[in-house]
Amino acid sequence: MVSEEHRRVLDPARDAAALKALTHPLRIRLLGLLRQDGPATASELGVRTGESSASTSYHLRVLAKYAFVVEAEHRDGRERRWQTVHSLTAWSNESMESSPDSRALLSLSRRVQMEHLETSLLQHEADMAAGRLAQEWVEPSGISDLMPRLTPESLTELWEVFGRKLEELTARDAADPRARQVVLLMAGLALAPRDPGAERDVPGPTTPTTTPPTHPDAEAEAEGDTGTGTGTGTGTGTDTGTGNAS
Repeated sequence: MVSEEHRRVLDPARDAAALKALTHPLRIRLLGLLRQDGPATASELGVRTGESSASTSYHLRVLAKYAFVVEAEHRDGRERRWQTVHSLTAWSNESMESSPDSRALLSLSRRVQMEHLETSLLQHEADMAAGRLAQEWVEPSGISDLMPRLTPESLTELWEVFGRKLEELTARDAADPRARQVVLLMAGLALAPRDPGAERDVPGPTTPTTTPPTHPDAEAEAEGDTGTGTGTGTGTGTDTGTGNAS
């Protein structure tokens, strides 16, 4: 779990300019890459994102202006390297509803997290196929899709219990050489009751472009829990939904 000194808590009233700086999708992505993979130059980040080094350099300077990144130790004197100041950016969802800019960031960050989950799934599958991860990771790795009925208080408690347990396990595994970076994305989104015959008022999910592999338990999995993995935002390094995050 992220300690307080590595967590930056943003308040829309106090940090409006910093929040606005994060409303650009590329800046969130650059911040996430630096948090996940460590220090890098604008050119290296340009290769990873498909952007020009001029573009990534500009957006890194904006992130530096608002104290999200700083210069890291240089390998040589040719190009500056950047590193993040904090490993997590947090806020209160309730306070983020106070202005259009903060609401836009909240929505954008959630969508970037979903994109990060898809990228991480592809990377996990590639790592397993190439033998870069041991077979002991096959069983515990997965994605869970559940729809329990909870009160706001119970959902808040769930976030808090998960955070405490994650902190405990992270500390326990800190010195274990078998430990690996694990992408955890936990979502808790309440939905209002709907008339079964009513037309959807939001677009449905797009159909995947890839064909899922055949699995003997595919029908059973489609009816409920499809794995064992859950968690909170990682690649973008944002932590929301607990109310007391800020």
